Amino acid sequence: MKWILYDVGGVLEIVDDHSWPKALERSWSARLGLSAEDLRARLDGAALPDTTLKTGVADEYWRKFGAALEADDTDVAAMRAQLWDAYCGEANGELLDHARSLGGRAGLAILSNSGDGAREEEERRFSFSSIFDPICYSHEQGVAKPEADAYLTALKRMGASAEDVLFIDDNESAIRGAERCGIRATLHRDNATTIAAIEHFLAS
Repeated sequence: MKWILYDVGGVLEIVDDHSWPKALERSWSARLGLSAEDLRARLDGAALPDTTLKTGVADEYWRKFGAALEADDTDVAAMRAQLWDAYCGEANGELLDHARSLGGRAGLAILSNSGDGAREEEERRFSFSSIFDPICYSHEQGVAKPEADAYLTALKRMGASAEDVLFIDDNESAIRGAERCGIRATLHRDNATTIAAIEHFLAS
């Protein structure tokens, strides 16, 4: 069986991962009456857990986040919600609809660099589990793209050989990482080109 392996942010979700962290920094600085430099310095010194490679650490992260910024529970809750709204963006409806249409033609899976809590937040918004299985998140696997083990773990969970998989990502380094593992990959730039690449792969 052939497989289509999707990234999430910038592919299945319409979101600019390069701009939203800075936008949140500006918003949070204004909310708390801090300069952006002060906010960064406080968070840099807070010994926050790495939520991208560990699971079950989100509550600790936000406790330390609030303490470092001297923010009350209301502010922390609002900023936490704001982060997830920015992180998840909007559903890429056209690409998700195409994935649904593939039916029994291919296995459908996700490989995403992620933060602790992403599974719950993205499932609540987009119901990914109704389309994709397995869903491979870096914070649950303990390894992130473009490290080889991220792709090899996904292959193992899919029960797939590298040559039977097409990987889709909007990040060049992630594409190169997949190719080093023998996985065919396509750089997502727009839906039409990506859908054409998927159809070509499945017809080949």
